[in-house]
Amino acid sequence: MANAPMEGTKAQDWINLVLAIALFISPWVVGFAAAPAWNAWIVGIVLGALAVATLSVFAEWEEWVNLVLGVWLIVSPWILGFAEVTGAMWTHLLVGVLVAGMSAWAVWDYRHNPHAHA
Repeated sequence: MANAPMEGTKAQDWINLVLAIALFISPWVVGFAAAPAWNAWIVGIVLGALAVATLSVFAEWEEWVNLVLGVWLIVSPWILGFAEVTGAMWTHLLVGVLVAGMSAWAVWDYRHNPHAHA
């Protein structure tokens, strides 16, 4: 269920937006291409869009999608076969852990502080 505009604005959403931008630019900054770059760009765009949407109107399902995307980033180096590309693997792993953590924190906060979102 969505809340009124801006009530869902939390530190977690801003952090996820920063992580989405960092993930999107990471292929150029860290220097990787092909599958890891496409994965970073696609997931970065989706994470960024969800972060912007959550900043305007909070919806718990968006945080669950972010959690799934965070887990995907953690496992994608092995599933997509770029675990040996050290920079790409560590970028995906680190951003994935942070995104999953931020999303889990947002869901926990939402479920344990419902009066703050009413």
